[in-house]
Amino acid sequence: MASLISQKTLRKKPVYELKQEENDEPLSLQESEKNEVAKESSLVDLKSKKRKNIHNEDKSLLEEEEKEMKRHESLLFGSLYSPNEFGKEEEAGNEVKGPYSDPRLFFTDRTANGVVTVYEEDAEYEYEDNNLVECIDKKPAWEDPEEKTIRIDIEKVNRMRKLKTKEDETSICGSDRLRAYHVKTNPPPKWAQRGSGPIHDDESDEEYGALVDQAVEVNQDNKSILQTNEDLVVKSRVKLLPGILEYSRLVDANAEDPSNSAINSVQFHRNAQLLLAAGLDRRLRFFQVDGKRNTMIQSIFLEDCPIRKATFLPDGSQVIVGGRRKFFYSFDLAHAKFDRIGPLVGREEKSLEVFDVSPDSRTIAFLGNEGYILLVSCKTKELIGTLKMNGSARSLAFTDDGRQLLSSGGDGHIYHWDLRTRMCFHKAVDEGCIMGSALSTSPNGALFAAGSSSGIVNIYNQEEFLGGKRKPMKTIENLTTRVDYLKFNHDAQILAICSTMQKNSLKLVHMPSFTVFSNWPPPKQTLRHPRCLDFSPGGGFMATGNADGKVFLYKLHHYQHA
Repeated sequence: MASLISQKTLRKKPVYELKQEENDEPLSLQESEKNEVAKESSLVDLKSKKRKNIHNEDKSLLEEEEKEMKRHESLLFGSLYSPNEFGKEEEAGNEVKGPYSDPRLFFTDRTANGVVTVYEEDAEYEYEDNNLVECIDKKPAWEDPEEKTIRIDIEKVNRMRKLKTKEDETSICGSDRLRAYHVKTNPPPKWAQRGSGPIHDDESDEEYGALVDQAVEVNQDNKSILQTNEDLVVKSRVKLLPGILEYSRLVDANAEDPSNSAINSVQFHRNAQLLLAAGLDRRLRFFQVDGKRNTMIQSIFLEDCPIRKATFLPDGSQVIVGGRRKFFYSFDLAHAKFDRIGPLVGREEKSLEVFDVSPDSRTIAFLGNEGYILLVSCKTKELIGTLKMNGSARSLAFTDDGRQLLSSGGDGHIYHWDLRTRMCFHKAVDEGCIMGSALSTSPNGALFAAGSSSGIVNIYNQEEFLGGKRKPMKTIENLTTRVDYLKFNHDAQILAICSTMQKNSLKLVHMPSFTVFSNWPPPKQTLRHPRCLDFSPGGGFMATGNADGKVFLYKLHHYQHA
């Protein structure tokens, strides 16, 4: 046992081995430190390599993206970065490289025969002997059967009256008329019309403007609109439509010198540029009417005569002024001189405020006392005759030729006088009239209007009235007070009726339909107490004077000339 134990006992290390192990321990520490440093350096190298790889990858991606963008740009906008040079493709063996190398991008059309059809649905073409022949248009794919049966009433809506082709037309077929009106107001351009010549890109807008202007012409043989100074649209030949009157208010005619009292007379000169305004302030004013400034030309003061009526002679040479005096005045426009005439020989009238002048500028008719009508020569200003009514004389009016005179008064009758024989050749009762207060004849002599003290206005056809027909064509009952003023415009399509006893009592009658315009007087404006009215010779202007001393000026858009 002892031998076994002694054999298994450990052998003791020698001293130098122990010393050697002690010396080896610091070496292992140094080696570990070196290893750690090496590992760290290798990690740094790996990171730097990764960064370089990432940078290279990013750079390659950017290059690829840039190449892709260039390729798309070349496809869309052509060869921007490598423009083709003539001759290079042939040298390269007709090989196309780059973004255009894909054969799927192009194809050769060998069926068009030199002509490209853009819209095949619009028209059909057939080719005969290499010539292009246009076929009949295709029919619509679908039609609404109710379009032809729909009827539209154009009388109720004012804005649809422009679709009328006849005066008495009241309803239209919606689809056909609207389509025709659209084509008329929006003509197709010349480049869109079939058979038009080719349009070259090198033509400038100014050079092509003439072609566009000619597209509006229906007949190519007509002269160009630029070769004449005539009006393109002449509305005066078209009949005025009833219902709504198109107008606009302008600057007051006497805005530069308004009156302090009532305006009793306004009238346009025959040249349509001169307007007179006169009233109880004893001043006779002349204005140059343009609708913007209305410059005052002259103002004349009469010391002894408040003006009740003033009017131009039809020839435009003089102005006749009357008032509640035994005399009247004549103003010579050429010499700017006033002449006082009267009292008339053999007469005792104390007032010559109501009168009328014949259209031929030969006779002035004054209302006298006890039913007398005084006839005065425009040339000599002397009394040349008298006419006698059964009742009192209240109103008078000359016919269009100046050979006849109409008068009415207290007996409710209308008298027709022949001025050559100075005899009454016709006398008839004005229907529903107790006392006549106003008369007016149309410029064409076909109609005349008679107003009464009850506000009734009767419109007669003169030939029928003289033939024995007593029934008026129309009775206007829009006024409730005495009718003081009646006036036809130049073409007898408008009749103005006025009463001085009530505010805004001025109505405009559409003569072809015998209806009153619904938008007159202006709904948001007040005319005060109107006292007089006149239309310009061309119908473009209308002037109204009121009791406040103002002269309102309006533009009637239907008439193009003043």
